[in-house]
Amino acid sequence: MNASDIDLTGQCALITGGGGGIGRAIALCMADMGAKVAIIESIPERCEQFTELMKERGGEALAINTNVMEADKLREAVVEAGSHFGRLDILVNNAGGVAPRAFKDLKEKSWRRHIELNLVSVIVATQTALPMMIEGGHGGSIINVSSIEGSRAAPNYAVYAACKAGINNMTRTLSLELAEHGIRVNTIAPDFTETPGTRGNVTGPVDPSKWTEWTEGQRTSVRSRIPLGRAGIDEECGRAAVFLASKMASYVTGVILPVDGGSWASSGWVRDSKDHWILPPEA
Repeated sequence: MNASDIDLTGQCALITGGGGGIGRAIALCMADMGAKVAIIESIPERCEQFTELMKERGGEALAINTNVMEADKLREAVVEAGSHFGRLDILVNNAGGVAPRAFKDLKEKSWRRHIELNLVSVIVATQTALPMMIEGGHGGSIINVSSIEGSRAAPNYAVYAACKAGINNMTRTLSLELAEHGIRVNTIAPDFTETPGTRGNVTGPVDPSKWTEWTEGQRTSVRSRIPLGRAGIDEECGRAAVFLASKMASYVTGVILPVDGGSWASSGWVRDSKDHWILPPEA
């Protein structure tokens, strides 16, 4: 094994929702490893911010401002990214989001938007990218960003969790269908991760100076249910994505990789005030 096994030089990566949070961290980590990077982002200011940041870092980048919930525009954006760089080696389906609400209170318009954003966009981007990957003859890597909520019950997130479960199964299924083309398909499944969105910076440029602080109650909650005792950092997902895209993972496909501080492993165990692991209702 050597340093070149993690190198992405010469490869072209496309990340949906790449202007902030986990998507931006993945884009920057891949650029750091030599990839040419395109992002699809719905917030115009974040597109501008990303291209400026990449210029400062000396990287080659393209930012496309579009809404992934508009299927025809998403297809156009994926094709534009592949045409711009002349190839497409890595697709990261990252765009997604959720507003918690009891299932009985969800309006049809709301749950349809959840499905369009979290699942349909993944299907559309993947199906559009595949011909370019296959015709390129270089193989490729498709990386989906799911959630641990796709593998466990998630009250108040029923439709979102169903979409993430769908992504997990599609990952496994496509890993079989695309193996003959040398295209590997894997998924990252984060839990609660520190991003602009979780710190109140949901619109406009990414600006840490405007982030809200978590309450002590929120910090206690995170510490009690995440074994490593803290929220994830978006760059940790970026590092995992680089691994999955690189030669380091050349024999890895069909995997749902938790990047969650041990939340999935804990399976309901929580840490009490005395740092003892218990299963409620002992608490």
